[in-house]
Amino acid sequence: MLEIGLILVGSYLATMLTTYLPPRAAASEALGYEYTFERMAMTGWTTYQLRRQIFSIGEDFWVQNTEGENVYKVDGKVLVLTQTFALQDANGNELARMQKEMLTLRKTMDVERDGQVVAVVKKAFLNILSQHFDIDVAGSGTLEAQGDILNHEFQITGGGQVVASVSRQWFVGDMFYGVAIAPGQDDVLLLCIAICIDEMSESDRH
Repeated sequence: MLEIGLILVGSYLATMLTTYLPPRAAASEALGYEYTFERMAMTGWTTYQLRRQIFSIGEDFWVQNTEGENVYKVDGKVLVLTQTFALQDANGNELARMQKEMLTLRKTMDVERDGQVVAVVKKAFLNILSQHFDIDVAGSGTLEAQGDILNHEFQITGGGQVVASVSRQWFVGDMFYGVAIAPGQDDVLLLCIAICIDEMSESDRH
């Protein structure tokens, strides 16, 4: 009798979910997106998908929008003393450059535009529950990134407001994570910051 009761309850719940789940949410789940990610795009946030552990020597990587269209390209190069990642538009024009020195214990990466450093991403601390990065933005003060950064679950904040949110729970599987950027923010800069944080955290994932 207990087994029959559980089956009936499970069937009822499945029927309720099918009946009341919004059509757009159902379609999103079928595509691998959480409804939250799609809703953020609908409310003015710009959303992108990136692949986890994207950095290997000489690998190029596309940053895509929610429709799967290539928007930006990451071009990684390892030089003699530096590791460099260029963020390019779909036509190959460089928009920004991310760079870190290879022979140093300094846990920082610079974001450059037109040869000028516009942001410095610094690893602040690491503990079991939370990781923290500080980002010094030229002429704009400091941003902070905090959360479960090793698992791509964190927010970037500035002035008490969330300017970007990063999560891999918006996708099915572990290969991709999403970056959602608030309206009115600098998409290129915040994408570069997210990529720098991902690269600087990679050694801590092993």
